[in-house]
Amino acid sequence: MFNTQALPELDHDPFAEDVLRWPDGYHAALRETDVVWLPQYGVLATGRYDVVRHILTDWKTFCSSAGIGLTNFHKEKPWRPPSLVLEHDPPEHTRARAIIMRALSPVVLRRLRTLFEAEAERAVSRIIAMAAFDAVTELAEGYPLKVFGDAVGIIAQDRQTMLRYGNIAFNALGPRNRLFLRSQEEAEPVTRWVMQQCRREALDPRGLGAIMYAAADAGEVSEEEAAMLVRSFLSAGVDTTVRALGAALSCFAEEPEQWRILKSEPQRARAATEEAIRFASPFQTVFRTTATDTMLNGIEVAKGQKILLSLAAANRDPRRWENPDRFDITRNAAGHLGFGTGIHGCVGQMLARLEIEVLLGEMARRIETIERIGDIDFDLNNTTRGLSRLPLRVST
Repeated sequence: MFNTQALPELDHDPFAEDVLRWPDGYHAALRETDVVWLPQYGVLATGRYDVVRHILTDWKTFCSSAGIGLTNFHKEKPWRPPSLVLEHDPPEHTRARAIIMRALSPVVLRRLRTLFEAEAERAVSRIIAMAAFDAVTELAEGYPLKVFGDAVGIIAQDRQTMLRYGNIAFNALGPRNRLFLRSQEEAEPVTRWVMQQCRREALDPRGLGAIMYAAADAGEVSEEEAAMLVRSFLSAGVDTTVRALGAALSCFAEEPEQWRILKSEPQRARAATEEAIRFASPFQTVFRTTATDTMLNGIEVAKGQKILLSLAAANRDPRRWENPDRFDITRNAAGHLGFGTGIHGCVGQMLARLEIEVLLGEMARRIETIERIGDIDFDLNNTTRGLSRLPLRVST
């Protein structure tokens, strides 16, 4: 075990609600040194881009199988069975991820783009007719729940439950604070609903979920594992997209010059998507656990030590990005850590990118101005950061 007295301590509580709402000061303090000690949780933490990226890409030393949240699965029972993708390491992880990636082949993505474009056209027509609307409910939530749910093959129409499940799952990666306890009150019925929708008979056979069951039929996974792979899709493919899309729309409302750039060059929609994810980091925090005794930036760290990685702080590290606190869609944001990186990078990131790119592109072609017409509010969560309210007005 390392000598914690030799490490700088950080007084900020990363899970305090005021920090979750406005984390910039905490992130700046976290970046002042390579690695800090958070005494209230007994974990190491870092927000330096190079350190975070190093840990994410070295799964043998910094494992995910002990859980990607504060709870150590090697010592405590998780609230639900661990994800076959995010919370397992090779070889189990390799087998599961290969099946999911097979479902996201270039042929499949081209087909989905056509479907996403059609729904984006309908969504934009709807908000143009409304003129003033809450962009969270109408676009950031409504559009991904429709297109992603259809892509996976979710037949059920009460898809808001998917957001409730994400809230529970991502709160569970933090401490047992008020946010965690409140979300756990509905964990049992919401989880039961999600797992019902992940069953073979509940899925449209033309959707991505059916590919998981084809793998079960081929003997690659069990029927139960196929359902868990569909669940992993749902966990990875909704919340980050919802929060990233809300952040992008908020950024454009605050930075009209950036909207004018996208309006004049709609082909920048993909670059705008990447910059929004870098700038806002919807997935703020993830944990890794040392799988062996190791050295981390000159510090001896024993096996079993939890390390908090601030993806959001790393994505605004001035050592990596010029003017990192500026939203700039002309920036090359490649290399951001908004989806993680390495073998445990978000499995739903290709779909998330495609959804946001398609919707922003459609909006840029048809909408002249975006203006915020009221106060925003945040949907607080231990792991993700996003808006619960974003009143906008658009003109054509």
